[in-house]
Amino acid sequence: MATLAESAPDYTTLPEMAQDVFTAPLARPAHVGDDWLEPQQTDYSSEDHAVWDDLFARQLEILPGRAASAFMAGLEKLDLGRGGVPEFGQLSEELGALTGWSVVPVPMLIPDHVFFWHLANRRFPAGNFIRTRETFDYIQEPDVFHDVFGHVPMLTDPVFADYMQEYGRAGWKAMRYNRLKALGALYWYTVEFGLILEGGKDLRAYGAGILSGPTEARFAVEAQSPNRIMLNVDRVMRTDYVISDLQPTYFVIESFADLYRQTVERDFDRLYRSLQAGFTYANSAVIDVDDVLHRGTQEYHLRGGRGSGAAPV
Repeated sequence: MATLAESAPDYTTLPEMAQDVFTAPLARPAHVGDDWLEPQQTDYSSEDHAVWDDLFARQLEILPGRAASAFMAGLEKLDLGRGGVPEFGQLSEELGALTGWSVVPVPMLIPDHVFFWHLANRRFPAGNFIRTRETFDYIQEPDVFHDVFGHVPMLTDPVFADYMQEYGRAGWKAMRYNRLKALGALYWYTVEFGLILEGGKDLRAYGAGILSGPTEARFAVEAQSPNRIMLNVDRVMRTDYVISDLQPTYFVIESFADLYRQTVERDFDRLYRSLQAGFTYANSAVIDVDDVLHRGTQEYHLRGGRGSGAAPV
């Protein structure tokens, strides 16, 4: 991802998204500009703060022994449990002193090219809203709890923080080759649903989609259903993923330095030229090149997954 083009793009300038690039269309709210940044962070109510505190307390009962050491250290460094939704200005000062990152409010999911631009400049876009009691257990669109609790602690780790910036920069090349879905799969299986084998033996979660939800935190690390396969970047970028349910497969890294090497040192020009427009592998597939830690039973998904009420075993 480091050599993104024949001449380095200007990452300080918002990239243009060509009309023939395949991406989800999003309607920009009238009150935000081309950067999609909110004028200010939401003035959260007392109930909003209580929802944050209850979500935080629930996850802290579950994550010790299941979350990556870097994540738990990041929670402590940023003191995210001090009470209520964190104030982004203060959070950005503390995070900036550690790794040069800041947290900025956005109204909703934002377009790919805008997201890449913020990451490339070490700004993490966070949803400017929080779920309600009615959506306490599951919300499909990422809110401030998912974005700040799930993602931001990992940005205190210097190597992972650099990986995230390089991922943002990689977006320029993915747009040029019209391979945003492939790059999205890499984000999905690392930043959102990645596992790490700490010390070569202890399986832990570092992906925000795992860390911000109680069911997946147990399922990803302990359940018999999902596959757990050592990360292979070429393989991952050819693999479909499921958005609205637990993952049939998780990919595992040895270390964040290993993740950085596998991606930043990869020749993505050559990879993108070889990729098909769609995904090659199903999200439950195990193929002959895989280094498999655990071949899952797939029982949860074969019984119908979330919609059927199947137990996440």
